Amino acid sequence: MEQIISVGQGPDARRISVLIRPGSAPPVVWLGGFKSDMRAIKAEALDAWAAQEDRAFIRFDYSGHGESEGPFESGTISRWLEDALSVLSGCVHERPILVGSSMGGWIALLAIRELLRHHPDKAPVGLVLIAPAVDFTEMLMWDRFPEDIRHAVMETGVYHRFSPYSEEPHSITRGLIEDGRRHLLFGAPIRTGCPVHILQGMRDPDVPWDHALKLVEHLPGDSVSLTLVNDGDHRLSRPEDLERLIAAIRAIA
Repeated sequence: MEQIISVGQGPDARRISVLIRPGSAPPVVWLGGFKSDMRAIKAEALDAWAAQEDRAFIRFDYSGHGESEGPFESGTISRWLEDALSVLSGCVHERPILVGSSMGGWIALLAIRELLRHHPDKAPVGLVLIAPAVDFTEMLMWDRFPEDIRHAVMETGVYHRFSPYSEEPHSITRGLIEDGRRHLLFGAPIRTGCPVHILQGMRDPDVPWDHALKLVEHLPGDSVSLTLVNDGDHRLSRPEDLERLIAAIRAIA
């Protein structure tokens, strides 16, 4: 079932596309990665599993992604977090399991923080993170950029970065970088209030496996499992990777 929800006000208003599969609880909610969409391989595999298990499954596209409205270049962590929170508040009626891939891992942790503060009755019962790109705008982009690219971002407002995951370059905007600094999590303990399972490929060129170790160090109060996949890349979308993902969800509830 497709549902369209409205997010934001005035010039920031946009329509977000959500796919909802009814089923048993707790519902599994997919939070995709940067420039990914809700019909990508892992999300489709989870939907097929949910259909077989009669499990509730919810996925959506952030604004500027896939089937949702808005230019990608207007996207920021604040904007995409607002999208995720709107879906969680409007389409999820029981405490979910959040599954966050890459950027979706960061968004999931930020969403949990907001839910614990304001709506603890909707906080997740579990969290599964795939190559979680926590603080990626700063640590995995800005800190890695040579000076000429930093200059281009600050002076022109955008850097077009080619990616092996897309035929078109990704637009890295000044707004994305500067807004990301408002949401940095590393440097203080991160509280989730639920079990966390992290899946991380050790051949991931985008999110190094020691980045996952750093996240584990920042989750001192939670039950955390870390699965390092020796030959795994960033996508972790091979059949054996998908089996690990489903097993991690099943282990929570």
